[in-house]
Amino acid sequence: MNIYDFDGTVYDGDSTADFYFYCLKKYPSVLKTVIPMLWAFFLYILGIKTKTQFKEKMYRFLTCVKDIDGTINDFWNTHEKNIMDYYKKQHRDDDVIISASPEFLLKPICSRLGIKTLIASRVDKYTGKYDGENCHGEEKVKRLDEAVPNAECGEFYSDSFSDAPLAELAQKAFIVRKGKLTPWDEYVPTKAEKFKKTFLSTEFLMFLVVGVINTFASSLFATLYRCFIPNDAILFLPDGISRILNDLIAFVPGYITANILSYFLNSICTFHDFKFGVIKYLKFLLSSLPNLIIQTVMVAVFSGVFRWPSLIVYLMAAVIGVPITFVCVKLFAFGKKK
Repeated sequence: MNIYDFDGTVYDGDSTADFYFYCLKKYPSVLKTVIPMLWAFFLYILGIKTKTQFKEKMYRFLTCVKDIDGTINDFWNTHEKNIMDYYKKQHRDDDVIISASPEFLLKPICSRLGIKTLIASRVDKYTGKYDGENCHGEEKVKRLDEAVPNAECGEFYSDSFSDAPLAELAQKAFIVRKGKLTPWDEYVPTKAEKFKKTFLSTEFLMFLVVGVINTFASSLFATLYRCFIPNDAILFLPDGISRILNDLIAFVPGYITANILSYFLNSICTFHDFKFGVIKYLKFLLSSLPNLIIQTVMVAVFSGVFRWPSLIVYLMAAVIGVPITFVCVKLFAFGKKK
């Protein structure tokens, strides 16, 4: 048998997302579920909610769909064209589809395509409640063992490296990109894909959340330290230079104080690393140096030269260089090279 992921592999796009927006257009009351869904996504980023719990909250929009079976049928009438041509040409009767999308959504299209074995997330089409875990990653292997014990996979197709556990079971595995097939071990991600992998990840989103906290903490500490430094503290220098130095004297310790807080928050919340240590913190601090240099220059220029309000400059300086810092912290401090 051959095994396929569905979204991005057999279907050109994300069927769940397409169905969501299809329902939103047909049933405007779906809008009332947006805020709870975004809040659940935020909690998922923080690691408070699991992916299954987040998706369950997202599927609450199904309670706003009056005729779910008719809506699904109408959806596939307009979206069946998204099934990729390569799959239509090589379809076999013993094909297996394994997807994280809900079973109730994929079952009708699989029936139309003549696919007899579908393994997908078990979601109640009326309430959005899950029966079991989201069918993703390692969970796909477990579900395959349950549905087809001792399955022998000839070829496996997917658009995502998160399906590596399934790819390892196949004699041959392929990455699918817009209908183009590349052997799994030969595929080289594009720069755009690498960028997406790095900066459109839950790790980076959590890093941004910590960054927001660090921004305010750094600005608060620097502003507090600045209160203890008189404007005429350095009498032998011109007023402009004295002001620059005073701001820097307050900013640097404020940055370091906030950096210590940032280290613990990123260790726990972003990279889930609970092994703290002086060496690791020093590596974290060194990883932040490019950001510190950028911020220091901005403070010197905008606060000292242009005389912008110190708090505004601290806030501006704190949000510059975040992507560079994230990469440095991830690779150097926490050793997350994959």
